[in-house]
Amino acid sequence: MRLKLTARGRYSIVALLDLSARARDEPTSVNAIARRQQLPAPYLEKLLIAMRQAGLVRSLRGPQGGYQLARSPDRIYVGEILAAVGETAATVSHPDSHADGAEDWVAFTLWNRLRHNLEEALYRISLEDLYHDARSLQAARGQQASFVV
Repeated sequence: MRLKLTARGRYSIVALLDLSARARDEPTSVNAIARRQQLPAPYLEKLLIAMRQAGLVRSLRGPQGGYQLARSPDRIYVGEILAAVGETAATVSHPDSHADGAEDWVAFTLWNRLRHNLEEALYRISLEDLYHDARSLQAARGQQASFVV
């Protein structure tokens, strides 16, 4: 089974990873995040607005304004990020729910349990966990810290 994230889901996670790498008391502009992560700024702005409405980020207006995390990275979960932008965990393929044979029903039931467990797991993986895992993977590959998708 392979997790399938849309651009919306990936961009949202990457944007919050970018914010988690910045000082908590300094807001970051949409353009700065977009430039560092090579994301389209207008689309990123829409995602950040949705995440602000969900209480994941807060925005500050003015020339020194921008976005910052609303909570510490260890209290923001991947499942929350995806839900904030209208995403859910999906897999590349799954059995048909209109199956007739016992084997088809077994596969369908198994897939449903796996999907449920995956969704629960996404609510246990914090932004901090993901940040440290990504940094470790990049360091193991001899790369500088970067969250460009």
